[in-house]
Amino acid sequence: MNACKSCESSFQDYFADTCKQCHEHHKAKVAFLGATHPASFSDVVLFASDDEAAGPIPAHKAVLVSRSPVFRAMFENEMEESLSGTIKIGEVSYRTLGAFVNYLYTAEVRLDQQFACVLFVMAEKYQVQHLKDYCQTFLVANLNCDNSLSTYTLAHRHNAKQIIDAALIVITDNMDKLTSRKEYAKLKEKDPQLAIEIYEAFLSRHSSFSFVRTGPYVRGNGNQKKGGD
Repeated sequence: MNACKSCESSFQDYFADTCKQCHEHHKAKVAFLGATHPASFSDVVLFASDDEAAGPIPAHKAVLVSRSPVFRAMFENEMEESLSGTIKIGEVSYRTLGAFVNYLYTAEVRLDQQFACVLFVMAEKYQVQHLKDYCQTFLVANLNCDNSLSTYTLAHRHNAKQIIDAALIVITDNMDKLTSRKEYAKLKEKDPQLAIEIYEAFLSRHSSFSFVRTGPYVRGNGNQKKGGD
C-alpha cells in the first residue's frame, strides 16, 4: 500500500505517487487548463451587480470563451456585453465572482460549505463543468447532520442527483434529530413536497432494513419455514 501525495489516503500501486481518483482529477484539470484560447477575442471586465462599488474584475475573452459555452455564445452572437466589453453578473458577490474568474484561469479555489454552494450554482449557470464537479465532490464529501437539509434543498433546485442521493442518506440516518429542528419545520411549510420525499425515503430505507433483519423466512431446527406458518 502507498500513501497518495495529493489526498494522503492509502492505495494500491496505481500511478506512481497518486491514487486513481487524484490521478483522474489531475487529468481533468490539465485538460481544462489546456483548452485553446482563440486569438480573435480581446479583453473584458466583469462586475458583480450586487457589489458594483467593489470595482471591475479584469479578464480575457479568450479565457472566458474557452472555459464556458455561455460566455462563448455571448461573444460570438455580438450581444451587448460583447460590444461594450463589460459583463454584469447578477446575484453574486464580488468575492464569489473573483473566485469564479480566478478558477477559470487556475482551476484552483479554496472551498467551505457556503462557498461551494454558491460556486456550484454559478458553475451550472455558466456551464463550467469542471468547477461544478469539483464543488459537487466537496459537498458530498462534507455532508453532515447540520448541513444535510440545506444541501438537499440546493441539490433539488438544480437537479443534482448525486448530491440528492448522498444527502438523503445523511438525513434519513438522523431523522430523530432533524425533525425537531426549526429548519425542518420551515422546509415542511415552504416546500412540503420535499418533506414528503424525505419521509418516503426514510420509510423505504427502514422497511428495507427491517426486511433484511427478519427476512421472508424464519429459521428453526435447521429447517426453513415461511414466517407466520
